[in-house]
Amino acid sequence: MRLSDHDAAFLYGETASGPMHGANIAVLEGELSVQAVRAHIARRLHLLPRLRQRLVFAPFNLAHPKWVDDPKFDIARHVKAHSLEAGATLDEALAAAAKLAEPLLPRDRPLWLTYVIEGVKDRTVLLQMGHHAMADGASGVDISLVLFDLQANAPEPAAEPAPWSPAPLPDAAELAAEALREQVESMLDRNPFEAMQLSGGHREMLRRAGESITRFVAEPVLMAPWNAGLVGPKREMAWRRYGFGEFREIRRRFGGTINDVVLSVAAEGAARYLAASRQAATDRNLRIMCPVNVRQEDEKGALGNRVSGIFPMFPAAPMDIVERLRKVRHEMEQIKQNREAQALQHLMAVMPSPPPLAMAPAQLVGGALDPTALAAHIPSPPAFLWGASVPMAGFNFTCTNVPGVQVPQYIAGHQVLDVLAMLMLSGVLGYGLAVTSYNKQLCFTLVCDPRLMPDIERMADAVDGAFGELLVAARSADGSKVSAAEPREAEMPIAPARKAPADEDLAAKSA
Repeated sequence: MRLSDHDAAFLYGETASGPMHGANIAVLEGELSVQAVRAHIARRLHLLPRLRQRLVFAPFNLAHPKWVDDPKFDIARHVKAHSLEAGATLDEALAAAAKLAEPLLPRDRPLWLTYVIEGVKDRTVLLQMGHHAMADGASGVDISLVLFDLQANAPEPAAEPAPWSPAPLPDAAELAAEALREQVESMLDRNPFEAMQLSGGHREMLRRAGESITRFVAEPVLMAPWNAGLVGPKREMAWRRYGFGEFREIRRRFGGTINDVVLSVAAEGAARYLAASRQAATDRNLRIMCPVNVRQEDEKGALGNRVSGIFPMFPAAPMDIVERLRKVRHEMEQIKQNREAQALQHLMAVMPSPPPLAMAPAQLVGGALDPTALAAHIPSPPAFLWGASVPMAGFNFTCTNVPGVQVPQYIAGHQVLDVLAMLMLSGVLGYGLAVTSYNKQLCFTLVCDPRLMPDIERMADAVDGAFGELLVAARSADGSKVSAAEPREAEMPIAPARKAPADEDLAAKSA
């Protein structure tokens, strides 16, 4: 199966400092060995054929790469152990996971890798990485439904009907002939007048997409410190956990959607972080990229990418948290009415495919002659070069909300207590926020390049404080506004932080 244009874009856009794999982190109850995890996954591999397939490139990049069986597949190369010193804390295990997720995934094998992180008493941490060319967030949840069980003593899946026998790798002549044949067939099938034959509805959608893209230049946003240089190869993360019911309380009190609440907290947290960094943000804006799943009902369970996006814009200065939610609701309602996600999806569908030949340098990424490795050594510009006086065309960070299953999941009989997700960072996007819902909880996972954001916990505290204020306002008798305090010189204007739970709290939660 050949990569689609959308899937291939993630491969071509990968750099040494900007790997295009996502990472999920599962915190498990109890201590689980790497052998047990390998055996558990091995019994399910036949249900997910892509996990035993690797990519091969056509000679001269005549077409996008395609998935083929990996004749050297060995699950030991994909499920590995990482041992911490005995008595390590959960925070130390999560920091190790962030570091383990930094390198590129090897391209000479299937594009996924799992680490079983050992050393935390009564806990096991699974770091699961998969390339975005293989799956997006929604299909990643579908994969988890195969790899994880919904009960501790779930019956084993039906065995593979026959031992797996990989097809031999195609040789260069086969790959070239197939690519050329596909190119010819594509040219013969293509209608050069198709664009002129678009219906009025399609033309209207394209017009809206054009307006959305034009706003990136016509309405520049503030350049935040985490946008002030090219992303390097290092990653740090922070996380906070909330009850889903608390978000429902806020939604019931003030209206809107769960996603509106998430965006309000994310935007206000970023604004407070900027204020504490003495960033002049009055009358300036932040733009956030929010991925949108556009799968149809009959596409559920299919791997690959079926994602569009929306780009809401919000004030960059701190504000009353209830007023922040009101502005977010208004902005999101306008975007929905304009059908921005669908319009951008239409635009992607009618745009000409990128010539694979032009993307040939992507084959060098990860190798000895990788030109993108130099970007990791470019120093970040000094602080005086960024600020409100330097506008930025584009968006400031990604905030994705990935809905997961709302009942407990298990692996090898061990319950999954928390599910975190680490976003990819690339270009000048040195900060991102992923929100995962699982078993009636929401986990906010913040990831950054520490060169551009050396204080990720400060951002997490700002987000946490914004949420705490919004929850207090929702629970107050009259729903009165809660005004953010003016930022002091050395600290954030936040409510008491809701720190990530300690190991003892996790044990109490699972009891």
